[in-house]
Amino acid sequence: METSVLHIKNMVCDRCISTVKRELEKLHCDIVEIKLGQATVRGHPSEEDLSEIEHVLHENGFDLVIDRDQQITKDIKAAIVRLIHHSEEPLDEMVLSQYLANTLNHDYKYLSSLFSSHEGLTIEKFYILQRIERVKELLSYGDLTLSEIAWKTGFSSVHHLSAQFKKLTGVTPSAYKKKGDFNRQKLDNIKEG
Repeated sequence: METSVLHIKNMVCDRCISTVKRELEKLHCDIVEIKLGQATVRGHPSEEDLSEIEHVLHENGFDLVIDRDQQITKDIKAAIVRLIHHSEEPLDEMVLSQYLANTLNHDYKYLSSLFSSHEGLTIEKFYILQRIERVKELLSYGDLTLSEIAWKTGFSSVHHLSAQFKKLTGVTPSAYKKKGDFNRQKLDNIKEG
């Protein structure tokens, strides 16, 4: 199984090692090794897990060091989530590449390449997956028509929305709504799949 190395600032003694070990065990991390400045764990912690780890370490006087590329990837995800789930602007008026370049002050080609290498999927795919998750949310409320949902989530038509939705979920939006089993994913963990 693959491992991940967490780099941790302010670890200076054996007591620090045992504090970090105790706190990571409380979070159910599968620890391989802990030494000054780093902890090796099995698997790849999710964004949510890293956030919890970062919080707990900070409470104990330590800081989790996230490399620049990881931070930019995290910022890309956050910007897309904000755009899709927290903006009142209809998405069809936004150009994703321009939005991300302006928001993050980096060239879009750089952001796209970085994101793909870290996440194993393109920014565009992540964007579509987030939009489908937003469609699921809006369908679960039951107060908008498919036309309104398509417009609000940036799909050119109900047909386009339905085709993308079925391609990614295996069912049409109407069947999903009728089924009533609103199987939604955590926004920061959305992967193709």
